[in-house]
Amino acid sequence: MLALAMKNMTTIVAVSARRGFAAALAGLLVAAASLAVAPPARAQSGLPEFADLAERVGPAVVNIRTTERRATRGNGLPEMDEDMLEFFRRFGLPIPNQPMPRGQRPQPDGEPQQRGVGSGFVLSADGYVMTNAHVIDGADEVIVTLADKREFKARVIGSDRRSDVALVKIEASGLPTVRIGDVGRLRVGEWVIAIGSPFGLENTVTAGIVSAKARDTGEFLPLIQTDVAINPGNSGGPLINMRGEVVGINSQIYSRSGGYMGISFAIPIDEATRVAEQLKSTGRVSRGRIGVSIDQVTKEVAESIGLGKATGALVRSVEAGGPAEKAGVEPGDIITRFDGKPVEKSGDLPRIVGAVKPGSKVSLQVFRRGSYKDLSVTVAEVEPDRTRRSAEAETKPQATATSLGIAVSDLGEAQKRELKVKNGVRVELAEGAAARAGLREGDVILSIDNTEITSAKQFESVVAKLDKSRAVTALVRRGETVNFLIIRPVR
Repeated sequence: MLALAMKNMTTIVAVSARRGFAAALAGLLVAAASLAVAPPARAQSGLPEFADLAERVGPAVVNIRTTERRATRGNGLPEMDEDMLEFFRRFGLPIPNQPMPRGQRPQPDGEPQQRGVGSGFVLSADGYVMTNAHVIDGADEVIVTLADKREFKARVIGSDRRSDVALVKIEASGLPTVRIGDVGRLRVGEWVIAIGSPFGLENTVTAGIVSAKARDTGEFLPLIQTDVAINPGNSGGPLINMRGEVVGINSQIYSRSGGYMGISFAIPIDEATRVAEQLKSTGRVSRGRIGVSIDQVTKEVAESIGLGKATGALVRSVEAGGPAEKAGVEPGDIITRFDGKPVEKSGDLPRIVGAVKPGSKVSLQVFRRGSYKDLSVTVAEVEPDRTRRSAEAETKPQATATSLGIAVSDLGEAQKRELKVKNGVRVELAEGAAARAGLREGDVILSIDNTEITSAKQFESVVAKLDKSRAVTALVRRGETVNFLIIRPVR
């Protein structure tokens, strides 16, 4: 290095004889710069330090294990109820249907059986813990394990399926708690970490950035999208910003394999906190409704009707006798404001209305035939989840499962008239090869391999006779259109 510097300086002196002192000085400065040591890459990049965050927040993160008492099938496998099926569907996991390992005996009816594993975090020192509703739904027993390995049986205070938030209570005091952050300050590209129990591995820390905000993937929630590694078992754990504050609850992933694929979603903590407060005070969540079916407003429609920009929620239909009809709302109206808040897109309206206390009389603004009109509406209450699900269970036809991974039910005469079909069966569940082919709940299967389908029982009979090694062609109706789907076996 020194020899190189001397060589450069010799060159500079030679140049100075021809071009003057100023040129020589410039050359000397360049040579000196070439010898300077570059600053460390870490100082330039400013990479975040996660260890302190994990140390500070980790003690308030818990593992949640659930068990239930249920009858077993003859092969020792538990019957899968809707709650368990929802857990596997949420994460894109195949429904377990394997024989018991050799030498393992089925548990007697009524014995506690492990149902699932999730995560949660301590909200208050006296033992209130927040998690996901799908983590604890259907459980007979909820066991909370703290970071210091102490275990407690938890009491479920309440859960809300629509927001996927649940609150449980353990009998303990002086517990470490999390700090709640301001979601409004969260920025796309900001570093965040998750702590939870993926696949039952407790106190696992993963990191990433906020990929997007306000993703419309939930009926009442604008979810936070991140690229933080989230897997089954992370559900209910906290999403934490670089200030060590909880900004969300890790809830869902996008996956084709059941594992992490780079896209995960978290419930904003401000929305979750509002739900938790209602659960703590009343054990349930009350939401408002006005009785309209809505759709987005396209740019072309907005320009053609004089609205200007694509904003608001287009009213497609109005419930007969509902709050909106009584207020004077008509199909074709575009709701642009509700309770003083702007409705920027159609997904905003359910969340704004849902946050209004039922029975409240509020104002709404609609755009109708070229002008704005102010109306007043009395908000009704959304039917509680459990009541609604019980009613569905009473009226829903019995589904029949098949080897194709499809569960179907018969169509009632009213459904046939509405769909304008003579025969067919409704898809209640599609998994495995059927799901990969594009089949989904609500589709109507009209034929299988050119055999017209007339009932769920006949469908089961037709499928049972199929060659399971070859592809199956299904004629499927979805909405007003029909299409052929090819269901290919796994090879």
